Amino acid sequence: MERNVVYIAVFAALIAVLGLLPKFTLMSGIPITAQSLGIMLCGTILGAKRGALAVLLFLALVAIGLPLLAGGRGGLGVFTTPWAGFLFGFPVAAFVTGFVMERTHNLNIGVLATIAAIIGGIVALYAIAIPYYMVGAGVGLWDSMITMSPFMPGDLIKTVLAGLITGGLYNARPNAVLSRL
Repeated sequence: MERNVVYIAVFAALIAVLGLLPKFTLMSGIPITAQSLGIMLCGTILGAKRGALAVLLFLALVAIGLPLLAGGRGGLGVFTTPWAGFLFGFPVAAFVTGFVMERTHNLNIGVLATIAAIIGGIVALYAIAIPYYMVGAGVGLWDSMITMSPFMPGDLIKTVLAGLITGGLYNARPNAVLSRL
């Protein structure tokens, strides 16, 4: 139990630290950050439940006003913007990523983590973010997908990084990758 609480807190902090990396804001106002890599790692390393709990802890800290999002943003206002669908999708993305990791046992861990990050960190996340953006920005599906398309190359790179990091950690310390226990 104590170990789980520590891992959840450490990964919530990891997401926050990844927000310190400089962000790049698109013309649509949506920032590209490294924090989604942290979301993917929550799932690939901690598994479904612990990964989602780490993200929920991070989002609770943001909601109470801590400036933990990229660019030093925080507070309830960040949950009212058209791009807030990403925030609402983060726990789901971590859960789905972890679920794939926990249920698949016949692949190399690095390859599996990359695939899990694609399924959870891209497919599941965008399944929430795109409709939310459509409603919040008052645009159609095509316009929303065009707006989101600049994220794809960076997100694919993040999935590979999640695979490499998870695979490396598993090779060095298999018991540290809780999604495999």
